[in-house]
Amino acid sequence: MTGSYASRFGKDVPGSIQLGVGMEELIFNLSDTHFFFNDLEECDQVHIDDVSSDDNGQDLSNYNFRTDGFHAAATNASLCLATGVRGGVDWMRKLAFRYRAIKEIYNRYRNSVGGLLAPAKREQWIQLRMEIESLTDNWLTLVTKCLELINSRPNAVNVLVTTTQLVPALAKVALYGLGGVFAIENIYSATKIGKESCFERIVSRFGRKCTYVVVGDGRDEESAAKQLNFPFWRIASHQDSAALYNALDLGYM
Repeated sequence: MTGSYASRFGKDVPGSIQLGVGMEELIFNLSDTHFFFNDLEECDQVHIDDVSSDDNGQDLSNYNFRTDGFHAAATNASLCLATGVRGGVDWMRKLAFRYRAIKEIYNRYRNSVGGLLAPAKREQWIQLRMEIESLTDNWLTLVTKCLELINSRPNAVNVLVTTTQLVPALAKVALYGLGGVFAIENIYSATKIGKESCFERIVSRFGRKCTYVVVGDGRDEESAAKQLNFPFWRIASHQDSAALYNALDLGYM
C-alpha cells in the first residue's frame, strides 16, 4: 500500500501502490458483501468465536440479516466500545449470528474464494494476484510453501496474528489464497488488544508445552515474542523465506 517494498527492492513504486489499492478495494468489497463489515466495523472481535456464547444455535438458512434491526441498533448509542461489546441480549445474539455466518462462509470458500466474487471482480482479482506476484518476484509463493509445509505436519499449526480488524483480515487471507493454510479458528486480530495479548491468548489455548516460533517483519511482533521468550524469525527478504523453508524441510524446526 505504501510502496515501501517497491522502493526497498528497486521496483515500480507508483505501480505497486496501485496494485495495493486495487487489492484493498477487493478486500473491503468482499468484507462488506459477504462478511457483514458494514454492520461489524465498530463491533470488531479478536477471534471468530469471541461472541459464540451469545448464539442460541438458531437455524440461519432463511434468516434475513438485512431486516433484523441489528444495524440500526449498532449505529445508535455507541453499543460497541473499544473495551468490548455492549448491548442487550437480543442484539448480542444477532451479533453472534453474523460471526457464525462469517465462519460458515469462510469455511465453505476458504479454498475457492473466487466463487464469492462477481465475474468482473473475479477477473480483476486474478489479474491483481498475477501482477503482485510478478512485481514481488513470487514473494507470496515462497511464503506459502513454508506455510503449506507446516500445515502438512500432524503436530503443527499455522496461527495468524494481525493488526488488521478481524473481518477484513479474513477477506485478505482468502483473497491471497491462504485460506487453506489458516483455519479460521487460528486467526487473531490484535487491533484492540495488541500482539502480546494475542500471543498470551494463543498460549493459554494451546498450552506451554508447545514450541512457538514467531515469523514476521515488524517490531511489534518481535517485541511481543521477546516478552514471551519465543524465538523470532524475521522475514525481510526472499532469502529469509528460502532459509525458513530449508530449516523446515530439513527438520530443524
